Amino acid sequence: MSRRYDSRTTIFSPEGRLYQVEYAQEAISLAGTAIGILSTEGVVLACEKKVTSKLLDNDGSAEKLYAINNNMICAVAGMTADASILVNNARVNAQQYLKTYNEEIPCEILIKRVCDIKQGYTQHGGLRPFGVSFLYAGYDDRYQFQLFSSNPSGNYSGWRATSIGANNSAAQTLLKKDYRDDFTLKEACELAIKILSKTMDSSNLNSEKLEFATLSLSKVNEGKVIHKIWSDKEIDLLIKDSGVLDDKREDDD
Repeated sequence: MSRRYDSRTTIFSPEGRLYQVEYAQEAISLAGTAIGILSTEGVVLACEKKVTSKLLDNDGSAEKLYAINNNMICAVAGMTADASILVNNARVNAQQYLKTYNEEIPCEILIKRVCDIKQGYTQHGGLRPFGVSFLYAGYDDRYQFQLFSSNPSGNYSGWRATSIGANNSAAQTLLKKDYRDDFTLKEACELAIKILSKTMDSSNLNSEKLEFATLSLSKVNEGKVIHKIWSDKEIDLLIKDSGVLDDKREDDD
């Protein structure tokens, strides 16, 4: 029955479903896990890298983490080519708002503009939905630190902690169990590592398979937001300090 209705995004099935949107969400479930955690001192984004090879030229750029403006970063799960188009659009919107009003764009306004584009691609013939979900970490003067997620349908929602991508259900269960409202940024980083160590298919956890980014306020310049994409050495040090490798060895024994 579904074959009569899944060729176009503009046709509902008799059950009220848009199959192409559901297929786009299925493509995201095959991508690497991405986790976002809100803390009292900032936001943590952690991602699993699916493409790892010794032959890849490591130029220091992240595969799944993007800076949008001075106050926002995002993590993606799904087709990174689709993500690049939406990230570029978000960057242009952010700079236009800054030029017009001489202040950084509020997080939710920017996310809503990107989601309006995603929703439009589910409503017009000849287009396919964007096969990518986002985790947005941002800061503005009104709501301080914020964490949002969005999916191919154009829906978005705010979270204290969430995950997208592969093994999403397992990661969400662990977040519900271990998350606390009074987390420091360091504790949130350690929780993200702990969850990825349990949800990733690989038994050997290292910086080649992870990407990490944090958003926090500067301790020197008051009100200045710092977004930082971690280097391989910093990720390896965090993995070592968190003790997840020791826990894995004990479980194996």
